[in-house]
Amino acid sequence: MPKDKIYQGKRALIENFDFGKKTAEVFDDMLHRSVPFYEETQRMIKEIASEFATPQSNIYDLGCSTCASFLSIHDSVPEDVVFVGIDSSKEMIEKSEKRLKKARFSRKYELKCMDLNKGVPIQNASVVIMNLTLQFIRPLHRQKIIQDIALGLNEGGCLILIEKVLSQHSTLNRMFIKFYYDYKRRNGYSDLEIAQKREALENILVPYHFDENRELLLKNGFKGCDIFFRWYNFCGVLAIK
Repeated sequence: MPKDKIYQGKRALIENFDFGKKTAEVFDDMLHRSVPFYEETQRMIKEIASEFATPQSNIYDLGCSTCASFLSIHDSVPEDVVFVGIDSSKEMIEKSEKRLKKARFSRKYELKCMDLNKGVPIQNASVVIMNLTLQFIRPLHRQKIIQDIALGLNEGGCLILIEKVLSQHSTLNRMFIKFYYDYKRRNGYSDLEIAQKREALENILVPYHFDENRELLLKNGFKGCDIFFRWYNFCGVLAIK
């Protein structure tokens, strides 16, 4: 896969991070080098989806990027489900189309380019996946998108939510971030790359505390939620309607 070198050279001006062409080209490498236990969380998403997916329902991936989740879970859910991938980046949607065709993905699917900040139409859903997506939705719009998801989920359906989160304790928060940057260094990112990407993500990726996400879910249509994965400042939450 093409290697992520986006922030390798010294830049005089750091522009806001986006999911356009340059990011789409190296996104798979970026995920594997930047997201702890990425393959394991994909396996867990598959495991959870297999428990909640029901026949003749829809499975949504909001912020689907290159549709890795669909390729992971397709053989563990009913044959008549429809996969719906939504992403705000047309370059990601284009790459997803190519990737699914190359993999000879035989399941029924739809890919839509939409700005999730404007809400999302969810219908007849048994599973909704948001893998490191909600943190990129502007805080002003997060309640609306959670309400949209809950409204479109069938009773007993689930939301699989994976996010970077903040710690309530400042010392722990700094320590967890340090450990995360150490992880990125172990995967070949330089201090310059780490610093420049951190600046590019400032005000673009806005994490919540876990308790804030929990409250957001329980006050907007979900009857229960619990943590299924945690690695320092990365947290996977399963919420049930």
